[in-house]
Amino acid sequence: MEMQQKLILVTNDDSVNAKGIHSLVKIASKLGRVVVVAPDKPQSGMGHAITINDPIRMNRVEMFGEVEAYSTTGTPVDCVKLAIYEILGQKPDLVLSGVNHGENSSTNVLYSGTMSAAIEGAMEGLPSIGFSLANYAHDADFLQYESFISRIIAHVLREGMPEHTCFNVNIPNIASEAIKGIKFCMQAHAFWADHFDRRLDQFGRPYFWLTGEFGEVNPKKDSDLHAMSEGFISIVPTQFDLTNYVAYEKYKFVEL
Repeated sequence: MEMQQKLILVTNDDSVNAKGIHSLVKIASKLGRVVVVAPDKPQSGMGHAITINDPIRMNRVEMFGEVEAYSTTGTPVDCVKLAIYEILGQKPDLVLSGVNHGENSSTNVLYSGTMSAAIEGAMEGLPSIGFSLANYAHDADFLQYESFISRIIAHVLREGMPEHTCFNVNIPNIASEAIKGIKFCMQAHAFWADHFDRRLDQFGRPYFWLTGEFGEVNPKKDSDLHAMSEGFISIVPTQFDLTNYVAYEKYKFVEL
């Protein structure tokens, strides 16, 4: 008896036009039936935002060849919701997000539209993976990492993952032949030292441009940032439960 083909939902935050999602669709299409639902414009830094004050519009697009694909005016999280409840009429076997132009390591996961789409999949009880490459160039070569990406996807399709968990996969910006392997890691404790660059427009009105440097606090050898610096692809098993359980144990009997 022939096995039923796995249904794979692919989305991102860089839009349906981004090179990263086209590369991911090519890779995933070899492992199952892919349906694409992605934003019609870049949605980087949107985090877990959803659209509540405007209508969400959706259009069928033909830019992925024979792969069924839709663009929406919504956020990455909106795309996952629309896919499940309006387009597919069922839950897919796997949700893939990316490949993002730029890394989403450490606390960047909190800002990332790419990872929020994967986290939304986990909230729906679905195995989900967010892929990011530490390269912001529009012509970045995503397909050179196909063997690694395919290996991760195939493993999850075969073995599944813990409930309400997704994988945050980050690929360092080095040639594929220089990749030393794949490591499961913990999320690094790092943050942006933010700085706002104050500028003036042509009318002399001030505006601000967010800049800053990203740095790790108390670097650890088992963190995603360390793994990437050593030439490994990092995978952080990620959950949406933000409860600090150590603090909960401390405070649960405290009366205020």
